[in-house]
Amino acid sequence: MKFLTIKKRTLCFIFAGIIFICSIIGVCYAVQTTSSPKPQYSIVIDAGHGGRDGGAIGSNTKVTESELNLMYAKQLSSLCEDYGIGVIMTRSDMNGLYDESASNKKKSEMERRKNIINSSGADIMISLHMNSFPLPSSEGAQVFYASGSEQGYELAKSVQESICQSFDNARGYVSVGDYFVLNYSQMPAVLVECGFLSNPEEEKLLQEAEYCQQFCYTLLVGILSYFDM
Repeated sequence: MKFLTIKKRTLCFIFAGIIFICSIIGVCYAVQTTSSPKPQYSIVIDAGHGGRDGGAIGSNTKVTESELNLMYAKQLSSLCEDYGIGVIMTRSDMNGLYDESASNKKKSEMERRKNIINSSGADIMISLHMNSFPLPSSEGAQVFYASGSEQGYELAKSVQESICQSFDNARGYVSVGDYFVLNYSQMPAVLVECGFLSNPEEEKLLQEAEYCQQFCYTLLVGILSYFDM
């Protein structure tokens, strides 16, 4: 009788242990499968310029285009991830994408950009820039797409319409842009000139965190509209 009692107790401990282990495995599997679902869509966000190439320079504050491009790229990235869109950044700091030993650093940079974009497996690409023009009164954001790209045009139109709904000075049309990142992207791609650093008022606005957040939100709305989300 004593042996049977001990045996029953041992079996109970073993059974309880099995249940405990199974429950732990079940919880781990549930966390693994529900907390990190694969994004339905993914996007490449390309912050233009970087490193030695600062791009356009502000007329008053001398802020560089490259730092503002990165600021807007990070804000857009955060918003996209909040909505479950996967993000690939061509650059996430102020360093250039070129090979320091390259004799033609611009060519090296653009080739690197192209490789990141086309190897990403993303659904679309959006390249962020700041504009400049000799006439200080020039203002407003504008979206460009590659010639002959039907889906690029649809993406550009969706983003431009969203911008126009929030910003009165935005250009009311999209344009074909002869840009390397557009011409060599193997996916629908657009280039957004967020505003003019040569316009003193717009230069000031473009540096404000609240303006950046609002502008990037309009980009997100255009992207979501294009994805029909």
